[in-house]
Amino acid sequence: MVSVKSLRTIALTAAASTIGIAAGCAAWAFQQTRAFELKEVQVPLLPPGTLRGRESFRILHVSDLHMVPGQTAKIAWVRQLDELEPDLVVNTGDNLSDARAVPDTLRALGPLLSRPGVFCFGTNDYWAPRLANPVNYLLGRKNEPSYVDLPWQGMRAAFMEHGWHDATHTRVEVKIGPVRLAAAGVDDPHHNLDDYASIAGTPNPDSNLAIALVHSPEPRVLERFAADGYQLSFSGHTHGGQLCLPGSRALVTNCGIDRARVQGLHRFGEMYMHVSNGLGQSKFVPFRVFCCPSATLVHITERG
Repeated sequence: MVSVKSLRTIALTAAASTIGIAAGCAAWAFQQTRAFELKEVQVPLLPPGTLRGRESFRILHVSDLHMVPGQTAKIAWVRQLDELEPDLVVNTGDNLSDARAVPDTLRALGPLLSRPGVFCFGTNDYWAPRLANPVNYLLGRKNEPSYVDLPWQGMRAAFMEHGWHDATHTRVEVKIGPVRLAAAGVDDPHHNLDDYASIAGTPNPDSNLAIALVHSPEPRVLERFAADGYQLSFSGHTHGGQLCLPGSRALVTNCGIDRARVQGLHRFGEMYMHVSNGLGQSKFVPFRVFCCPSATLVHITERG
């Protein structure tokens, strides 16, 4: 017969083991937030002859930095992306996770700001993150923003002073090398900040490539971009699912897109869409599981 003392010892040992395993899993999930990856995809969208012998037009997609002061590893990793020599940088928002983070955000993006760029913002550029109810994510409910202002105006001004174009509710047309680019974007539709009517209509037919920017890949907005004839949309917001099952299978998307298209390159009707895993996460949930932070180099090639 097992004594009460022995049962107590077994229970305490089991509890200690459980706590140890949980602590180990949390440490691993925290470490994954620094396991940055570069992804590469190829999309055949340009008319034949556009590239004049070049292999591709290279677009670097960065999103969801969620910068907190002192993230030196993230700063160093993002800065070295300039070595890829992208033709265009697309930034789809949520750069900040702290009111003091603008200097480090600009430090991270530093050399990339000398490249041609377009951007749109997410709500975590405008308002500080807050500790939210995780049950809402699992049930597909929105958590209200904090409405605590972040210094996004200065960051936007710095982006534009370096030559990046704000595509928020604006059509942008620019020639980059041999490619005539048409771009347009909307403000974050996850919290109904979008005004698609301000950019509605087909992109310039003289453009070689038409891209759409929207922080959160909400189908109601993507449908309008696709209907107007945009060829490729860029989004972030989902963090790729952030806390995933093995194989990077998302449990939730935190938006209207389906889980199968929570990250990476997919079709959305006649349009391609790219959803970034993002390079950060809320400072209140500093974990990633089977879903590493990433940036993507999108190779736009000529149609066959």
